[in-house]
Amino acid sequence: MPQLSRRAFASGLPLGLIGGSLVGSGLIGSGLAPALSATPGVAAAPAAPVSVTPLAQIRIGRFTVTALTDGYADMPYSYFPGRTPAEVEQAAVAQFTARPSGVRFLFNQYLVEDGERRILIDAGPAGSIGQTGALPQALAAIGLQRDQIDAVVVTHMHQDHMGGLIIGGQNNYPNAELYIDRRDVIYWTDPAKRSGAPDYLQTSFRMAGEVVRLYPKLQAIDGEREIARGISIVDLTGHTPGHIGVRIEDGGLSLIMVSDMIFPVVHPGATDVGFLFEQDRAAAQAMRERFFPRAASEGALIAATHMPFPGLGRVVADRGQMCWQVADWALQT
Repeated sequence: MPQLSRRAFASGLPLGLIGGSLVGSGLIGSGLAPALSATPGVAAAPAAPVSVTPLAQIRIGRFTVTALTDGYADMPYSYFPGRTPAEVEQAAVAQFTARPSGVRFLFNQYLVEDGERRILIDAGPAGSIGQTGALPQALAAIGLQRDQIDAVVVTHMHQDHMGGLIIGGQNNYPNAELYIDRRDVIYWTDPAKRSGAPDYLQTSFRMAGEVVRLYPKLQAIDGEREIARGISIVDLTGHTPGHIGVRIEDGGLSLIMVSDMIFPVVHPGATDVGFLFEQDRAAAQAMRERFFPRAASEGALIAATHMPFPGLGRVVADRGQMCWQVADWALQT
């Protein structure tokens, strides 16, 4: 486990919400409020469904961090080794995240801007899993195209974190430097590892090869390092050999994007519950056992890929039990 200082874990101070993502999903037109008509006795025309692109922004010192999402998928209850499908479903029902086909997972991405560079953390599955592919639309909603991104950090080489890089068989972020931990690059481009891998990992191996081929600016990074002033890599190995997080800090504030350290329903309450796609379940569990108590003791503001949008919260200890507490982040000035 990396030595994370109290300063690194200090909670960030969020400043606002954008995109109308709460207002646009309100009661009018939802069937939960009466329709209004300018002419008595004449029914209002049916309202068209309101399509809302979820967007949320927080400020970490000089950085603006925008939470975006590529969409969602429902993960089968059988995907969580360490608990029976029935146990996972029961927990999901209790937490209102149960769907007929499994636990609802979001795919959150985070855009970090400081007025000089735009750095995207992960690129989403881009239609390769579930109801996804919305990241370009989310970027467009804040006036950006993919060729305006200066760098992309891929937290690990599972398809739901890198699919957007190469969807359509092309380099979709042509002006971006690409940062990936060297251990993941080696693992996911190893023909021997691919030949012995189960079918559900084959898409990730294929995509990894495409990423390496299409991104000449790829930088295979080693260990914890600063990639830009105030933006640094955190080693969270376990979920994959090169699983990393990203710490953003400035002005005494910080936010840690922890990628797949935390999954809905099962974490952080149970460190012994894994996920089907983990390459080393023992290492992943050991990392959770170290990380969750430290995050709780330091009050870390965390961004997590698969937690309900915008994925911001904290690990807290409640009478000896680790819990996820959604961050009260909006309008906190």
